[in-house]
Amino acid sequence: MADAMRNRLTIVGLGGSMAKVSRSRAALVTALEGAAAAGATTELLDIRALDLPMYNPDDNQPTEAAVTLIESCYAADAMLWSSPMYQGTISGALKNALDWLHLLGDRDPPFLHDKVIGLISAAGGTQGLQAINTMEFAVRALRGWAVPYVVPVAGAMRAFDTDGRIREPSIGLQLKTLGGEVVRAAKKFASDGSLDRQGECDRAAEQVATVA
Repeated sequence: MADAMRNRLTIVGLGGSMAKVSRSRAALVTALEGAAAAGATTELLDIRALDLPMYNPDDNQPTEAAVTLIESCYAADAMLWSSPMYQGTISGALKNALDWLHLLGDRDPPFLHDKVIGLISAAGGTQGLQAINTMEFAVRALRGWAVPYVVPVAGAMRAFDTDGRIREPSIGLQLKTLGGEVVRAAKKFASDGSLDRQGECDRAAEQVATVA
């Protein structure tokens, strides 16, 4: 049992919004449930609860909240990111959290090197992929690997009730599938250091294409 616990992957979810009832946070929690069902240990880094100060590149002394964010992200085997879509892109709160990860540049390996990252957005309209695209740029900059199956939740006000519970079972399935896919890909990456990353991503895209 102890060996099994040590071999479990840790999946860290980062996101949500500063709203008391956050649909993007609810989506992230559901995706983490999918990761847990796939055998991973999960941790939620809720943007609202973290209450991070603005990142200042001239200040080399991160706050306790920033240290929690930085160390949890660096220690994670894989991650899930979730953001609302504001003005056609991710929220300023999530962008600020990602900016704090700049301090990982002097680690070995640096940043989020080779971490598998699953992406979620919650949009009031139908253009949630714009926020996903922004997050993909950040994943590459931080040297991670975004899984090709993404979940842009369109019409989030209809998809979730006023308490943040999912109304549409198909969306819940997509989010849990993403959580499981992050675990599956992370296990592959962890077990084979010489793995063809692009080939693995292509195979993952084929595997989950029918779920959407």
